[in-house]
Amino acid sequence: MELQERINLLIRLGEYMRDNSEEWQVVKERASRENSWFVPEFIELSVSNICTEFLQKEKLISWAKSYNLKAFRANDSIVGIVMAGNIPLVGFHDFLCVFLSGRRMMIKASSKDEILIKHIVKKMLEWEEPVENHIFFAENLKGCDAYIATGSNNSSRYFDYYFGKYPHIIRRNRTSVAILDGAETTEDLNALADDIQFYFGLGCRNVTKLYVPTGYDFIKLLTALKKYEHYLDFHKYKHNYDYHLALVMMANKFYMNNGSVIFAENSGLFSPVSQVHYEFYDDAATLISSLQNNQDVQCMVGHGFTPFGKAQQPSLSDYADGVDTMQFLLTGF
Repeated sequence: MELQERINLLIRLGEYMRDNSEEWQVVKERASRENSWFVPEFIELSVSNICTEFLQKEKLISWAKSYNLKAFRANDSIVGIVMAGNIPLVGFHDFLCVFLSGRRMMIKASSKDEILIKHIVKKMLEWEEPVENHIFFAENLKGCDAYIATGSNNSSRYFDYYFGKYPHIIRRNRTSVAILDGAETTEDLNALADDIQFYFGLGCRNVTKLYVPTGYDFIKLLTALKKYEHYLDFHKYKHNYDYHLALVMMANKFYMNNGSVIFAENSGLFSPVSQVHYEFYDDAATLISSLQNNQDVQCMVGHGFTPFGKAQQPSLSDYADGVDTMQFLLTGF
C-alpha cells in the first residue's frame, strides 16, 4: 500500500470510530465486560482522543511529511509489538506508527485489551485486503526483525533478554507529576483533577505525584477532586480506597482525604489507585532539573509544562518515554 492509501485508510478508521455504529458499540461493550477497569466512559475517552489527536487528515499528512515518509520504502522486515493493557487502546500509537511507516507488524495484544485492537484491524482488513499482508497477531513474537515492547520494570528484564540483540524500543514503568506554584485557578485545579483521575489513575500519563511550595493549601484541589466521588460506586476502586485509607490510618501519619481520594506526603513518584503522593519544594529550578533527568517521569504538568487537563491527550509526536518511535522505524533494519 502506498503512503496515501494508508493515510486514507486511517482517516476512514477514525470516521468509523466516531460514527459509533451498532457494531462498534457492541465491541466496546464487550471490551468493558472483559476488563472491568475499562468502564464505558474511559473507552469513549480513549477513542475520542485517538480520533481527535491521531486520526485527523491534516495531522496525519503533516506528521508523515515531517519524516518524509513518502520517500521511505519499507522492506519485508517485521516489527514485533508487545502491547500493554493498563488503559483502553494504549498500544494504538505504536500500531499507528508501524502501519504508517509501511512496515509489517506482528502484535502480541494484552489479554486485558485485545478486543478493541483486534476489531480495528478486522475492519481495516474488510476495507482493504492488502492489510492482511501487513498486520498479524500472535502469542509468541518469534522471527521478528525489530521489537517495540511495553511493560513493567519486571517484564522489561525479560524483554531485554529476548529482544536485546535486535533493534528495539523497550519501555518500563513510568508515571507523571504535577508542579504547582500556588497560582493555579479553579479551572486549572479542575483540569488537574482529570489528569489525576482519568482511567482511575492507571495510565503512565496520569499524575500520581504533586510537587507543591511550602505551605501550600490543598483544600481547593481536594474540592476539585470531589467530582470523582462516583468512583466509590465502582467496587475495585472502592476496595483500593478502603485498603489504602486503612494503611495510612494504621501508620499514624498525617494524611488528607476528601472521601474518595487520599493525599499522603511521600517521596515516591508512584502511588496506588485512589492515592496521590505529594512533596514540598523550596527551589523550583532545582526540582525541575531533577525531574527532567528522571527516567521514571513520563509527563510534567503545570504552568510552563504540559497544560492542566492535557496529560491524557497526547499528540502524534508525543512519544512514550521520549523515544521517537517513527524515527526508530525509519532506520535500516
